Amino acid sequence: MTPVPRLPRLVRAAPLLALCAWLASACSPALLQHADRRFPQTHVRHVVVISVDGLRPDAIEAAGAVHLRRLMDEGAYTLQARTITPSKTLPSHTSMLTGVSPAKHGITWNDDRVDETGRVGVPTVFDLADSAGLRTAAFFGKAKFRHLVGAGDPGFWASVPRGAEVLLAPRMVEDVERYLKYRDPELLFVHVSDPDIAGHSTGWMSAPYRAAVRRADAAVGRILRAARARYGDDMVLIVTADHGGHSRTHGTESIDDMTIPWIAWGKGITPGPIAGPVTTFDTAATVLWLLGIPRPEFWDGRPVTEAFAFGADRQAEGVTGGVQ
Repeated sequence: MTPVPRLPRLVRAAPLLALCAWLASACSPALLQHADRRFPQTHVRHVVVISVDGLRPDAIEAAGAVHLRRLMDEGAYTLQARTITPSKTLPSHTSMLTGVSPAKHGITWNDDRVDETGRVGVPTVFDLADSAGLRTAAFFGKAKFRHLVGAGDPGFWASVPRGAEVLLAPRMVEDVERYLKYRDPELLFVHVSDPDIAGHSTGWMSAPYRAAVRRADAAVGRILRAARARYGDDMVLIVTADHGGHSRTHGTESIDDMTIPWIAWGKGITPGPIAGPVTTFDTAATVLWLLGIPRPEFWDGRPVTEAFAFGADRQAEGVTGGVQ
């Protein structure tokens, strides 16, 4: 049995002193000017994406995940979304946040190789949002997500120390809540690792795995409360996963590994099941569409417009060939 790793301390790419400097400059003229900007193409001002690592769709009901169930009842959802091959954490999250398949982003491994290979070679949603003048923040529960952070570090991001395994949900949520008391990024991403850790330790759908899903569910509820306190109603929350799992593993093309949930809740939602297909790289495209940012034409992902009342017939809108 693989032991559950100890909870490590959080390490910020922008150290705590830099964060304090951010907060101290919150009333600077430049920052106020940025905060007053309006984006006429946008459907919503703020988007929050939560990825629950290793969350099988059938675990939502089996674990009694009350917050996820509520989001499904009030929002748009599918329990038949698909991830990529290989159905592993780093390749899948790279597709989720770049809008393209591994054939285009090139990351097929599942460990930290930044020193050998560098960061991902295609733009992420963070890069594109930053280029559009928006603020971004990301909280990563695993150190290998450094592959998704640009050399210029345009926004705030937080991760675990290199060599450590994970940051579990209770500590992750505390940091997200603390951050949102002072900052209001237009794009916020949070990675919750607990179900994946429990799945590898005791098996997917085991009692400890279901308990980990409930911890992740509680984290989703707390993040939603903090986001609504900061953003009000002008926000959309997307909750999804990178992969499922079976026995004590994942990464295959089995339905248990490849099928993931995709839930959207908030402003402009058309409640109910999503009939059309959804893939993990559609998450990035949906984020850009909601925020009014042109989508690179080479992207595989398409916005899940069916989930929203505004412009379900505008699937192809907002595409540009100008991003390489």
